[in-house]
Amino acid sequence: AVPTMRATTAAPAPLRVPAGPHAQHARTRTNRVRTRASAAPFYTPATDYVAQKSMLEVGVRTPPLGLGLAALGRPGYINIGHDADIKGKSMDEMREHAHETLDAAWAMGVRYFDCARSYGASEEFLSSWLRSRDIPRDKIVVGSKWGYTYTADWKIDTAGQAHEVKEHTAENLAAQFPQSSELLDPYMRLYQIHSATKSSGVLKNKEVVAELSELKATKGVRIGLTLSGVEQGDTLREAMEVTAPDGTPLFDCVQATWNVMEQSAGPALLEAKKAGMEIIVKEALANGRLSSRNPNEGVLPVMEALRELASDFGSPPGRFDSFVYKADSAAIAIAMLQGFQPMVLSGAATPHQIRSNAGALTLLKYLTNAGDAAEGRVNEILEMARQDPAAYWAERAELTWN
Repeated sequence: AVPTMRATTAAPAPLRVPAGPHAQHARTRTNRVRTRASAAPFYTPATDYVAQKSMLEVGVRTPPLGLGLAALGRPGYINIGHDADIKGKSMDEMREHAHETLDAAWAMGVRYFDCARSYGASEEFLSSWLRSRDIPRDKIVVGSKWGYTYTADWKIDTAGQAHEVKEHTAENLAAQFPQSSELLDPYMRLYQIHSATKSSGVLKNKEVVAELSELKATKGVRIGLTLSGVEQGDTLREAMEVTAPDGTPLFDCVQATWNVMEQSAGPALLEAKKAGMEIIVKEALANGRLSSRNPNEGVLPVMEALRELASDFGSPPGRFDSFVYKADSAAIAIAMLQGFQPMVLSGAATPHQIRSNAGALTLLKYLTNAGDAAEGRVNEILEMARQDPAAYWAERAELTWN
């Protein structure tokens, strides 16, 4: 069934001002960093009028847009056109580029940042940015992941060797958590199993479960898992049954792929949300397949529908808004509109991309306020764009590192 959007009942909680004594006009407090990346007010969407959500119950409020560093922490990645985004490939050049993109994200109001041990130097880049900008701990949420090791040795062409190697063992968890913690404490609030699958057996590994439970109890981090592949829903349902020694659910958060092409995880994500889990959506732009860079002409009708949605509801006649809402804003806003109320990660690799992606925050408000008129258009896009999950993941597997 096509997920429905109702402005009064199924619209995401972030768009509602909370009731009770703490009610206030929800505005993003941006503590702007003065850099070239953020000094472009004429290009900035009005994200300061977007209501915020409380994430992971750690006392930080954030808009429902985060930044994932998969494309920023290493010279090679599978996103279409990644090579063109990263001009300088040395460690120092990429660190500076990552900092500029992080500055732009911060200026857009982004307060959740997501990295991993296997994303090259992503944790080090984020760590050095946090400290050089003196970001207050109570204004930001950082998540990282364990389970994969980066093995590309800062190369793009690895002569057929894997860029990252998976190992979901208690020994690897014991080795990788201190590495993440050393770089990211005291900012790290979320630690996730990277791409958990049923076949890996990690959810049934008693030693891993015990160690994660201990980290949750003693280190104050929330525990999550990320999903990938056609069995996302089944894996999530299995994870929801995993408990800590005290009988409480182990997992506080799940990060899954959901976009207008790959919607199959939606029902399980709704179940997880109702059970109290935080939901993070990754790959909302399908690794660049929902972009003008995709050479597959079959996606052109979807891209045109997304562009029209962004234009019609972002800049209708009679409303002055200097920001140009594009297809990426629409695709991300549609993910935000889902009933499981996710934090949606931007996979931006440049300051320009994160600014464009951030248009989703204001477009989200416009779409919600439009009610049934927007609902019908969104459902049309969901219907026309949906792919068979097996075909989607097979196509993703063919994306090349660049």
